[in-house]
Amino acid sequence: MKKLTVLGSINADHVISVPYFAKPGETLTGSHYHIAYGGKGANQAVAAARLCDKSRMTVSFIGCIGEDGIGRAMKRSFAEDGINVAPIVEVKDETTGVAMIQVAATGENSIVISAGANAHLNEAVVERFAAEIASADYLLMQLETPLPAIMKAAELAKKHGVNVVLNPAPAQPLPDELLANVDIITPNETEAEILTGVCVTDEQSAVKSAQVFHDKGIETVLITLGSKGVYFSRQGKGGIVAGFRVQAVDTTAAGDTFNGAFLTALLDGKTMADAITFAHAAAAISVTREGAQPSIPSRAETLRFLAEQD
Repeated sequence: MKKLTVLGSINADHVISVPYFAKPGETLTGSHYHIAYGGKGANQAVAAARLCDKSRMTVSFIGCIGEDGIGRAMKRSFAEDGINVAPIVEVKDETTGVAMIQVAATGENSIVISAGANAHLNEAVVERFAAEIASADYLLMQLETPLPAIMKAAELAKKHGVNVVLNPAPAQPLPDELLANVDIITPNETEAEILTGVCVTDEQSAVKSAQVFHDKGIETVLITLGSKGVYFSRQGKGGIVAGFRVQAVDTTAAGDTFNGAFLTALLDGKTMADAITFAHAAAAISVTREGAQPSIPSRAETLRFLAEQD
């Protein structure tokens, strides 16, 4: 059995649809308000669990919830998706993380986050569940939880020969000490520019940005280019893998779905290009649906979508 361990955030998403994003001082009338389960770490863990071949792969999730009903309900939901939830810690006298999400008529989203229990995902939690990291084939992380724990987890993973995958979102500068322990990085254009100083607009600029990552010790770079697809480079060799055109309704979990799907495909033995195509398909399905985790498709749905494209 292959194993993916995800370390990251858990949020209760408060979602409202708006015609467009409000200007300063402007009041808009929204609609379709609802609460959905989210958080970049949780979304990626759920995506991996739904999209993997459960006879060949397991998913473990290291995270923190608050001492509240919504956090406990989310933990039960993760277990129903087949995730190992033993490494999810309930933090006393704290609330589960919250994300306030506006979804515009274009399908674009605007997100404001309150960390809550996510702020307690510290180095002590990483040490407590070190075995979950050390026994994995891949460790997948994002940047919605404290950086010291992310760095600790990456260091621990490298020590045990575990492949470290970093989705550097939300965008922020990162120390070279962390990047040196990363095997695969999956930024979008904005995140790539913040981390490399190269404005990424096309394949040529993506090549330059990827080289900066390579120079920092990262073997494989995937830069998502929106409608243009994904530029991937393994030690300077690669190219663009095109995505699929669909009518977007809500892009909230598209990137997270892509990351979870991509790693399940790699663990299933697919080539880099085929794994990216599988991830494109899963992400394409997700943007045609509302919400974060409710939008993430199953493995069967994704394989059916791919078959229809041939």
